[in-house]
Amino acid sequence: MANRLTFYIFFLLCLCLGLLCVVFVTYWNAVWRGGFAWDGSSLQFNWHPVFMVTGLVVLYGFAAVLYRIPYTWRYDKTPWKLLHAGTLLLAFIFSILGLCAVFDFHNANNTPNLYSLHSWIGICTVALFALQWAAGFSAFLLPWTPVDIRKVTKPLHVWMGSIILVMSIISCISGINEKLFFVLKANVNGTRPYASLPPEAVFVNTFGVLIVAFGLVVLRILYNLKWQRPDPSSDGDGYRSPVLYVQISSLKLLELCVISPIIFYSSIITTI
Repeated sequence: MANRLTFYIFFLLCLCLGLLCVVFVTYWNAVWRGGFAWDGSSLQFNWHPVFMVTGLVVLYGFAAVLYRIPYTWRYDKTPWKLLHAGTLLLAFIFSILGLCAVFDFHNANNTPNLYSLHSWIGICTVALFALQWAAGFSAFLLPWTPVDIRKVTKPLHVWMGSIILVMSIISCISGINEKLFFVLKANVNGTRPYASLPPEAVFVNTFGVLIVAFGLVVLRILYNLKWQRPDPSSDGDGYRSPVLYVQISSLKLLELCVISPIIFYSSIITTI
């Protein structure tokens, strides 16, 4: 009982930090950076950090910890697999929109693409994310994938998922820092220099700390063995029924979706 209480404390902290990250990145670009547009101006660039933080960090982190919720252990794993894959797909869509925003902005202003360390890490992260999602779908959602392949793939899938999250955080932190160096220049645009820690710098530095804290909480949840979903002792170590072979009544699926932790769904809806 105490172990579950500790988990839900960390889970609530994860949700709160994730929501704060989305609020901070949106507020920063809406207030200090002038808002949003899709016209090739700097206002279009402002979509880039919002989409990337929301997708590659927050939604990705939420999807990663979904299986750790003890409530889900009482039910068939199938709907949670679908929710996990669906949330990751939504995160990937956000990341693609973020890339479109920055590439369009660069092309409209004759700015080179993919020249900075931040951009290299970021594009590698998105590429690995795409491969990870495709591999996960093939291994765990296709009915003809052999059980032995699933068993071998699962540890690698979990490990690679953690690597992608860490790379996402590194990319976001480096991008935030790069942006502040670009825009906080007293002799160019009348702002106070970054070194003098103007209010925007303090706010955005705090935002960066929140991203790191969110990532650490997600990793803490993922790597606590007591919080891992127990695999049934049936044939195939829990992989006896591939997801596309399992028949789930619409009533049961509706029940699972409605009874699921309200705070989890509320956070995802608010994030989107």
